[in-house]
Amino acid sequence: MAAWELALALAGSFVAAYVGSMLGLVLGTLRLPLIVAIAGSPLAAAGTNIAISAASAGAGAIRHARERRVDWRLVAWMAPPSVLGAVLGALLADDVSERVLYAAIAAVLVWSGVDLALRPVAPRVRERLRLWPAVAGGFGIGALGGAVGVILGTLRMPTLIRGVGLDVKRAAGTNLVVGFLLGVAGFLTHSGGSGVDWPILLAGLAGAIPGGWLGAKATGRYNENTLRLALGAVLVLVGLVFAAQAAL
Repeated sequence: MAAWELALALAGSFVAAYVGSMLGLVLGTLRLPLIVAIAGSPLAAAGTNIAISAASAGAGAIRHARERRVDWRLVAWMAPPSVLGAVLGALLADDVSERVLYAAIAAVLVWSGVDLALRPVAPRVRERLRLWPAVAGGFGIGALGGAVGVILGTLRMPTLIRGVGLDVKRAAGTNLVVGFLLGVAGFLTHSGGSGVDWPILLAGLAGAIPGGWLGAKATGRYNENTLRLALGAVLVLVGLVFAAQAAL
């Protein structure tokens, strides 16, 4: 493998981790086409990408936790059903049309992105958080992600903000912790076979870990309005990527 390909994997992982961690996302969906192109194998790319996603989410989660932007009670409620849903989704993936799944994810992401960007951006934080959307949303989003092989933090963020009642900054930290746990579970599943390209993984980790840390640090520099608008724009972008995959 050429040095420039590894450098490209490092740079792409850094950018995706920085932007994603700042907004509470993993953005593995945007990184995956780059990893596929470099690895030359969709199977190896999937396992490699989810490992990079886990590292990126972990680095960002640690920084968010230090800044007290993680709701650990919500993590305890949301992570177990998310992992369970991901396992069931992976087991049932062959029974559901991948195009239908991609189209459904695209529709929800685009709607959520436009909703976040265009609604009045004054925070609507709940003093008493609702836990049932975290449990139900975690399971459903985990199942969708397990079926298509991605973590889908882009869907959990709107759930945490609109359904549960978190502000954007605490939702970002909480979402990254859940994403990290899902990424670890996915990596352990893939690493048992030939689903990891280790040179690309090492290059990706070299970019994703500092990118995730620095991105989470940047979250505190922006106000709620800016973060919500940026998050809405990224959700629409990722939604369009899923829509393109559904059309292919």
